[in-house]
Amino acid sequence: MPLLDRFADFTPFTSIFMNIVDVLLVWFVIYKILTIIKGTKAVQLLKGIFVIVIARIATEFFGLDTLQQMLEQVIRWGFLAIIIIFQPELRRALEQLGRGRLFARTMMQEEAEKERLLGAMSKSVSYMAKRRIGALISIERETGLSDYIETGIPLDSVVSSELLINIFIPNAPLHDGAVIIEKNRIAAAGCYLPLSESAFISKELGTRHRAAIGLSEVTDAVIIVVSEETGAISIAADSELDRDLSMEDFETRLRKVWFGTSSEQTVSSKWKWRWRKNG
Repeated sequence: MPLLDRFADFTPFTSIFMNIVDVLLVWFVIYKILTIIKGTKAVQLLKGIFVIVIARIATEFFGLDTLQQMLEQVIRWGFLAIIIIFQPELRRALEQLGRGRLFARTMMQEEAEKERLLGAMSKSVSYMAKRRIGALISIERETGLSDYIETGIPLDSVVSSELLINIFIPNAPLHDGAVIIEKNRIAAAGCYLPLSESAFISKELGTRHRAAIGLSEVTDAVIIVVSEETGAISIAADSELDRDLSMEDFETRLRKVWFGTSSEQTVSSKWKWRWRKNG
């Protein structure tokens, strides 16, 4: 059988295979777009777009001609509106594409970034704990913290021990609030976090600890607290508070809750509190 005839026999299977690849690529692009806008205002705007589309379908179903024409105009000019509304996210995506980071980062790059972040956090916390400088640092995971970021002063800075220490220096303009780290960058400082209303929290814990516990009750964030009175280091995550951690235990616990490291050693904290979210 001639080679061309053999290739023709596989053409239907090739077409099916390419269609599957096409669908998978479309879903992958949609997933990456959702990853980029996750935790930003763009998520709420995206929900608004879906509402408009659903309303347009409903107007056609119920025969609401006037409202249907209005929504058609909105959808017709929607593409231009999307470019304007999502301009920050589009710019960030294009910057990542230019750096070759939109679709993947090598394992080595990811590990190096994790070690850099852990090193910066450990160095700053150790410095502040020795000098009893109060600190409250929240690290975003899956749940977006945009609502809390908006209560503070935007920074959008690289995470560094020097910057974290300077933010919490006593009498500095931003030392009273919380620092929020979003997508491996310091998104804002001087932020307000929700205070826990749990009756099971020790009375000796101050506002910083209550704010850390409160945020851990409503999100999956990791919150680091350095006590101003004692210099004790604590971590709140998943409605669990580990108190009076040594630096070794702090680094082990932080690595696990931040990056999901499975090889966690036993945490020898003096106090460990766990409660139900509803008290």
